[in-house]
Amino acid sequence: MTAMASGRVEAAERGATLIADRVVAKIASQAAREALGAAPDAGSAPHATVTVHHDTARVRVSVELGYPSDIGGQCRAVRRQVAQRVKVLAGMEVPEVAVQVERLHSAKVLVAERGRIR
Repeated sequence: MTAMASGRVEAAERGATLIADRVVAKIASQAAREALGAAPDAGSAPHATVTVHHDTARVRVSVELGYPSDIGGQCRAVRRQVAQRVKVLAGMEVPEVAVQVERLHSAKVLVAERGRIR
């Protein structure tokens, strides 16, 4: 049967689905937030920038972390979660996730700012 007669279009003739860089960046930001356990409305939410080429995404994620903490462990968790979620949700390989720590927040300072220290 031809494509016209059956009403179906062969896979090779359908084309490709393109996912915008900004969509992949949102997926990456959300994945970083999940990895860090951050609230969705947190002021220090992770921010991602993405470069997409064919089915490959290179991601840079900027985060703010509490201190003292296992900074290396948190960065590893962000890299792993971002790569996994982008692959599952966007169908893209992620060979590189660069995590940039923009700021460290002292737990004592955060508590003091919220008025919990007397």
